[in-house]
Amino acid sequence: MILNIKTYLNKTTPSAPLAVFRIGFGIMMCFSILRFWYHGWIDKLYIQPKFHFSYYGFEFIKPLGAYTYILFIICALAALCIAAGYKYRIAIIAFFLSFTYIELMDKTTYLNHYYFISILSFLMLFLPANACFSVDNMLRKKSYKHIPKWTTDSIKLLLGIVYFYAGLAKLNSDWLFKAMPLKIWLPSKYDLPFIGENLMQQNWFHYAMSWSGALYDLSVPFLLLYKKTRWLAFVLVVVFHVFTRVLFPIGMFPFIMIMSTLLFFDSGFHYKIINAIKKLLPFKVSPASVLKLEYYNFQFRKPILLVVSLFLCVQLLFPFRYLCYPGELFWTEEGYRFSWRVMLMEKMGISTFKIVNSETGAFFYVDNKDFLTPFQEKQMSSQPDFILEYAHFLGDHFTANGHKNVQVFVESYVALNGRLSEPFIDKNVDLYQEKESFKTKNWILPFTDEIKGL
Repeated sequence: MILNIKTYLNKTTPSAPLAVFRIGFGIMMCFSILRFWYHGWIDKLYIQPKFHFSYYGFEFIKPLGAYTYILFIICALAALCIAAGYKYRIAIIAFFLSFTYIELMDKTTYLNHYYFISILSFLMLFLPANACFSVDNMLRKKSYKHIPKWTTDSIKLLLGIVYFYAGLAKLNSDWLFKAMPLKIWLPSKYDLPFIGENLMQQNWFHYAMSWSGALYDLSVPFLLLYKKTRWLAFVLVVVFHVFTRVLFPIGMFPFIMIMSTLLFFDSGFHYKIINAIKKLLPFKVSPASVLKLEYYNFQFRKPILLVVSLFLCVQLLFPFRYLCYPGELFWTEEGYRFSWRVMLMEKMGISTFKIVNSETGAFFYVDNKDFLTPFQEKQMSSQPDFILEYAHFLGDHFTANGHKNVQVFVESYVALNGRLSEPFIDKNVDLYQEKESFKTKNWILPFTDEIKGL
């Protein structure tokens, strides 16, 4: 086995596919940042709110006021440098740090694809994505025809995890046997041309979408691996992601996944892409003075392999941490994030907070609109860690404003995937005394139904 591992680690592959991936990644990330700016979301999401929800352990990461725009500029410029392959190592570090900081500034904006970009850019820190067709080649007057095969395989594995785990997550009774939450979402798309008023309203179509979505996620990584099925898989990828982009406002994620899929194709396909790009450029990008070497040799090869191996092991295991918690995952959401559970829930809630003087019993209710934006309030009302963090914010706020012996209680009701609304949080628990941790939140009331599946 050890011999097989050594043999694999010594295998090489043409450097062109990783170069094309680098270019596509950098261009799309730059466009995504500019799109975010253009729509005014920087101001709306990071500057206007009075309070920001933090990730546990990262409470020190906050928006930077007006300087938040500089952070986005750094991120966009780093993405451009990645695409060009200019000072690649510095650029990818700058992108990873700035993008991840942006992601961690407010938990309200969490999306699976933001997390995917962060961990993908972390992986790219250790890959020679500038080995060929890069500005760095011209600066150092060297390019490399081949790179270690594990460098591209590691990205393929990460993509496979995203797809396959998303498919496993869909193997639950709500998704397969109730077509939830698609049965709620799809009828609202009545304004789509041709299909909105008819197809989107059909019960059979809701089930067809649910089952085909699960089958697609489970099968597409394997279809992409084999040459005979690769083009079929790519067509499925394009159709699936374009259709989901039409149906749901999920930004650039569908196009990022389509672009990433190209990595599975043979090097000849990528050389054609590189040659097409060369023809579009007004200058020569491969001067004769650049020495073309056969193989790329890593510095610090063993430490890099160790880090990448540990990283991939974490990605394989981390999504299953929910097994450490009792109760229904969709209800408690303990271990839900960062596990590729994509669009599986329609969860609506209402949470009313009561500030009580523990000695006199005097109390008053909080108007959430005084502290939260509508988007923040919607996210907070059905997610336990949000509710706890907001309760602590309210406790600190009213204590600082002269209130004595402050207690914070919440009366919360949540509806999950079309079910009737039911009590969510124990209204007799003073949340101001509860602390955030990785332990089970015993103040979440039990789910009265059952969702079978992974």
